[in-house]
Amino acid sequence: MAANHRPPLTTHGSPLTIQGYASLWGQADLNGDVVARGAFAESLTRRGAAGVRMLHQHDERAVVGVWDEMVEDGRGLRVRGRLFDWSAEARFARSLARAGALDGLSIGFRTARARREGRLRVLSGVDLWEVSLVTFPMLAGARFGVVGGENGNGALGQTL
Repeated sequence: MAANHRPPLTTHGSPLTIQGYASLWGQADLNGDVVARGAFAESLTRRGAAGVRMLHQHDERAVVGVWDEMVEDGRGLRVRGRLFDWSAEARFARSLARAGALDGLSIGFRTARARREGRLRVLSGVDLWEVSLVTFPMLAGARFGVVGGENGNGALGQTL
């Protein structure tokens, strides 16, 4: 089976589609890491979106959905995925996202290539393992929104 092909998932409710930016080029996070344009290319070619886990708060036991698309564009790493209801943690994360109470993204990775520029570490090669939905992202601009549909307030969800 190809890395980007998934069998259909069976759940009780409809998945909630989200999209946003997991990383932004050239912006320092709270830890002093800066991701250079193209840093994810090798990892995405090898692993694809299907090989990157969607977790809640970086908890490896809390897989809450699947990533359907990950693309490096002019702004950063754009991601699109679906939150499901297959566990209590997934239902919790989906409810928080729908209500707009959870909108941060954070990457879990191994550094493949980096260099120092003063206090900053510039990442030019990143082996991406997971992208988590988080309350407080290390990179302030790493955010997602609900795609279409309604959020918990009856308003249309935002698209980033």
